[in-house]
Amino acid sequence: MRKLVAVLLTLVLVMAALPLTVSAQGGEVNCFTDQEARVVVAAGAVGQELELTQAAAARFMEACPNITVEVLETPDLATDRLGLYLQLFEAQDSSVDVFQIDVIWPGDLAEHLIDLTPYMTEEEIAAHFPAIVENNTVDGKLLGIPWFTDAGLLFYRTDLLEKYGYDAPPATWEELTEMAQTVQDGERAEGNTEFWGFVWQGNAYEGLTCDALEWQYSASDTRIVSPDGTIEVNNEATIAAFELAASWVGTISPPGVTGYGEEDARGVFQSGNALFMRNWPYAYSLGNADDSPIKGLFDVSPLPAGAAGQRAATLGGWQMAVSKYSRNPDAAAAVAVYLTSYEEQKIRAIEGSFNPTIQALYEDPDVLAATPFFGSLYDVFINAVARPSTVTSPNYNQVSTLYFTAVHSILTGEEDAAVALELLELDLAELLGK
Repeated sequence: MRKLVAVLLTLVLVMAALPLTVSAQGGEVNCFTDQEARVVVAAGAVGQELELTQAAAARFMEACPNITVEVLETPDLATDRLGLYLQLFEAQDSSVDVFQIDVIWPGDLAEHLIDLTPYMTEEEIAAHFPAIVENNTVDGKLLGIPWFTDAGLLFYRTDLLEKYGYDAPPATWEELTEMAQTVQDGERAEGNTEFWGFVWQGNAYEGLTCDALEWQYSASDTRIVSPDGTIEVNNEATIAAFELAASWVGTISPPGVTGYGEEDARGVFQSGNALFMRNWPYAYSLGNADDSPIKGLFDVSPLPAGAAGQRAATLGGWQMAVSKYSRNPDAAAAVAVYLTSYEEQKIRAIEGSFNPTIQALYEDPDVLAATPFFGSLYDVFINAVARPSTVTSPNYNQVSTLYFTAVHSILTGEEDAAVALELLELDLAELLGK
């Protein structure tokens, strides 16, 4: 017991001795080292992500001039980004220090990341959503600091719904299908032959896993793999949901939607050529930018309900993690802690409509003024459906690949839905040893 107390006291004294500065926003910044250091951050570039991270890095360097931060652009598609990360980790490459990691990756990447608990106070950790902190904690180690959370949303053109006599966004997927066809037909009859009813993420990658899980859960109240390890993909309601989605391709959705990622869908919607879009919250601020053709002409709502009578939104989000192969782990941790701080999350929420993971920001008047739906759709974000990354760890990436590959084969007409899901069930059972 005395040894434990001595260790804790030493840790407290070390933390107290670390260099503290004040940022331009007035918050305290701990640089964690007074040595010269260079930190490379692997960050996303979807929407405004890269620009916002670069701006935050510049603010950090003002507060900690002994640390140089370089922001590395990574692939937009999560599956491609994970592939890049795995190459670096397997080579024990020290060229990248801080990684922006998906909410589904802590378990699969645990052996390559350091514990960030010593770099944060209990109060700082507790400020984040507890469920996300728990998700990022593996074997008692905090492997990723929550940065922003996500949940799938339905974006819709308010002006076009009103034009065609609809007083509310669709409550069910069937209503969405009918509305999308009616408005698409009307807009094309008026000369816009490029107009589509609904755009979404249909490429064979992690984004399709998110979309398909929303269809599955809202239709059947099942997940890919349940928290107790039961494989739940093969049931009549899910088959019907995927058949409905396949019917959209080439009718209310472009034939090329089976190659779409987030930015592809946003490009069509923001150009004014779609009624509905499934996407993440980041698209909101971009759609309302001064140069956007749809500024002020759209809103967001929960995704429609399926046959099970419930709506579903897949839980997304990203964290900042530090590589165990970093030559400057203290400086890297300082960058990760700063980027995920209250002040920085507030800037990202206001300028980029990225959902904070710090609970108090959902009551911040500046944040709510910039993104009103953060308050009105708060329940969507805290009740989002998680992918089975914990129960299937360290095999989640393989589980997801099997899942989105099977769904993609249904969407493209390569495989019958019933057959595809029966084969998927067998493949998952073999992978997971069921």
